[in-house]
Amino acid sequence: QVQLVESGGGLVQPGGSLRLSCASSGSISNINVMGWYRQAPGKQRELVATITSTGHTNYADSVKGRFTISRDNANTVYLQMNSLKSEDTAVYYCNLKDYYPDRSDHWGQGTQITVSS
Repeated sequence: QVQLVESGGGLVQPGGSLRLSCASSGSISNINVMGWYRQAPGKQRELVATITSTGHTNYADSVKGRFTISRDNANTVYLQMNSLKSEDTAVYYCNLKDYYPDRSDHWGQGTQITVSS
C-alpha cells in the first residue's frame, strides 16, 4: 500500500516563498514519476510539475522560472515555490505514478496554499 503525505502548505504574501514536501512509503519501484498538481476553486486539477526517477523534470508554463521540483533517493519529492502570485492559490496534491510491475497512480491528501496580502 503506497501512501503519500504532504507538508508545507499555508498562507503567504504575494512575492513570498514556500516549500512543499511529500514523503512516500510502501512498495514503490524505481521506475516512477512523482509530481505536484493543484486545484483551485471551481477549476479542474492541473499539472504543476513532475520529476522522473532519473531526474527529468517537466513544468507547467505558468510556474516555469518560479517553481523548482526535486526529489531524493527515498522517494520524497519537494516543490520550492518562489515569487508566489495570487493565482497560485489552490490545493496542491502530490502524485506518484509507478510503472512496474503494473501501472498504478497514487495521490496525497492535498495541502492548501493561499497567496494573499
